[in-house]
Amino acid sequence: MKELSYLNKFFIKYRWQVIPGVLFVIISNYFGILPARVIREAFDLVKENIDLYRLYDGFDRQEVIYKVFGSSLLFFGIVVLVLALLRGVFLFLMRQTLILTSRRIEYDIKNEIYEHYQALDFGFYRRNNTGDLMNRVTEDVNQVRNYLGPAIMYAINTIVLSIMIIYAMYSVNATLATYSLLPIPILAAVILFVNKVINRRSTRIQAQLSKLSSFVQETFSGIRVIKTYTRENHKMDEFVNESNYYKDRTLDLVRVQAVFFPLIIFLIGFSTIITVYVGGLELSKGTITAGNIAEFIIYVNQLTFPAMSLAWVTSLIQRAAASQKRINEFLKTQSDIPNGYADQTLNGQIRIENLSYTYESTGITALKNINLDIAPGTTVALIGRTGSGKTTLANMLLRMFDTDNGNIRYDGVDIRDLQTASLRSQIGFVPQQVFLFSDTIARNIAFGLDTLDQEKVEQAARDAAVYDNIIRFDDGFETFIGERGVTLSGGQKQRLSIARALVKDPKILIFDDCLSAVDTKTEEEILHNLSRIMDGKTCIFIAHRISTIKNADLILVMDQGEIVERGTHEELLSQQGEYANLYEMQLLENAEQ
Repeated sequence: MKELSYLNKFFIKYRWQVIPGVLFVIISNYFGILPARVIREAFDLVKENIDLYRLYDGFDRQEVIYKVFGSSLLFFGIVVLVLALLRGVFLFLMRQTLILTSRRIEYDIKNEIYEHYQALDFGFYRRNNTGDLMNRVTEDVNQVRNYLGPAIMYAINTIVLSIMIIYAMYSVNATLATYSLLPIPILAAVILFVNKVINRRSTRIQAQLSKLSSFVQETFSGIRVIKTYTRENHKMDEFVNESNYYKDRTLDLVRVQAVFFPLIIFLIGFSTIITVYVGGLELSKGTITAGNIAEFIIYVNQLTFPAMSLAWVTSLIQRAAASQKRINEFLKTQSDIPNGYADQTLNGQIRIENLSYTYESTGITALKNINLDIAPGTTVALIGRTGSGKTTLANMLLRMFDTDNGNIRYDGVDIRDLQTASLRSQIGFVPQQVFLFSDTIARNIAFGLDTLDQEKVEQAARDAAVYDNIIRFDDGFETFIGERGVTLSGGQKQRLSIARALVKDPKILIFDDCLSAVDTKTEEEILHNLSRIMDGKTCIFIAHRISTIKNADLILVMDQGEIVERGTHEELLSQQGEYANLYEMQLLENAEQ
């Protein structure tokens, strides 16, 4: 319950739905126990009328007694039916308030989790797999909803009904009530023991379900690779192993419940036997009537539902507690990148001073003592071997990570003082690994805009040299491109990503090796268009091909996280260093092709 206490704020929020729901529970249970009293009266009436009927055997009055007896039984039958109907009405109202409230809270929790996910930094997503994140917002929330709705509803129902029944039993005969309830302490001890077992096994089930979800999500994401290497059977075997483990953990829980429920029924049945035996003794003493025994048998059997629901509710609460604990772990996770306070319009001046960064997860030092001053409206290019720190530097300019040492300043303001949303909204970024959404081409390009402006979208597509490809599709810009752009070629996806960055008309543009999948002719067309677009904008190009960056105002050559050379294309060639070697190697490769 410690973990579930987080949900108390929702009960306060929806108190005017919860309070009537609790009242409906009480009223419905009141109408639920009244039939036992009516049946007691009916049972006693039957016995009395049978005795009278026999007493007046052979007299005319016997027929009158028979008619009164029949009318009385009909009356009691109608009363029981009316009470059942009234109870049904309030049971309906109870579900309409408490269950609907649980759905509203489920909606709030999912939104809260999703909003919190959006606020977490890039490092959080590097540490956690997608399947687990999805499972916490779906399966875990569903388990919590079962606590908020059915578990709480039946728990209140069980408590109220039990109190009413026990009170009614003791008000009739304390001795008979005590003996009838003797199995209850045994039942409580069994539930206490089984609770611990259910909790442990529920936690293992939820953890394995997250692992299974992650495995399936990864399989579908990498289906092309799996089919290319014909590893379908291998993946199927892995899935069977994971599924079997999940099945075994679930069966462990089911086995406990399989013993639990019959044991409860046995204890209730034992109570019935005790009731009949002790009730007979009390009847012989004249302390109760035969109707009281019938009444007690109904009460004892009515306790079957609270006992059964208690076991079920216990299971739901334990599962919900395990799920809420997992949810709380994420909700308590704070971003490693606190938001700044300054909402500033950027002019494009960037200064990097003594910047260093080491990846915490691997211990690899990606950047070492980087110093760079970029004037507004200039184009800076980064080139170097794979793993030299180019992409890391680009991510740090977007503040996906915070620096270990040194700082980054935009227009003289420390990046940590800027609001992250404001900063990123003014930067057009084309990542190395293109990600497209399962939506139309137009909406993918206009992703950074608040509203879809078709004219801007088409112009961005022309600038990215992808317009002609788009209009060849049957539906043009309204073509759905499939999950992650699976229906497009690598070059088309890169160009759509470029268009998505250009349509924002940002003051700063960062291109992370975004032309690697396009041919030389298309590359020249895109660069020609960009030369016009980049006028007055600060641009940072990351590339492996020198042809992409040779016209930059400043070229930086990186190696093992350090800037080893800097200058223009001509200056770097004259130095006969690393840049010149890369240039010669690429000339030879082009000549061979």
